[in-house]
Amino acid sequence: MAAQRNIFNDHVDISEAFFRGELLPGDGHNGKVYISSPPRYDVDPLSVYHLLKTLYGVPSAARAWHIKMSAFLAKEGCATAGFEKSMWTATIEGARILLRAHIDDFVITCATRQVLDTFRARLVDAFEGTYEGALQHCLGPH
Repeated sequence: MAAQRNIFNDHVDISEAFFRGELLPGDGHNGKVYISSPPRYDVDPLSVYHLLKTLYGVPSAARAWHIKMSAFLAKEGCATAGFEKSMWTATIEGARILLRAHIDDFVITCATRQVLDTFRARLVDAFEGTYEGALQHCLGPH
């Protein structure tokens, strides 16, 4: 639809997204998660580490990231698009923004370049992401 209407599309990548979430109350044993040292890490092999934040491999890491990301987007005036929990929409300065997330990659669509640039900059700053440029292609259903 954006391509048909010649609307601007940008791509943002959030680095280390799963490290940005908070552990959820039901994680681990009594709300605490412990891990052993990573392979080839020169530390006492009998040591364990108490996690204070989510980590790749923790079962709830993706959910914790989604909660953190959703809270930020809600603060920015975004609402989920119907039943789709990975697509948000907002109207900023009279311009409609459509934002699609796939884990740590975002496609942001807006007809007004200035509104898109401002929104994208806030997203990148909030999560130390990178602007990957204007979207040139996107894989999806035919």
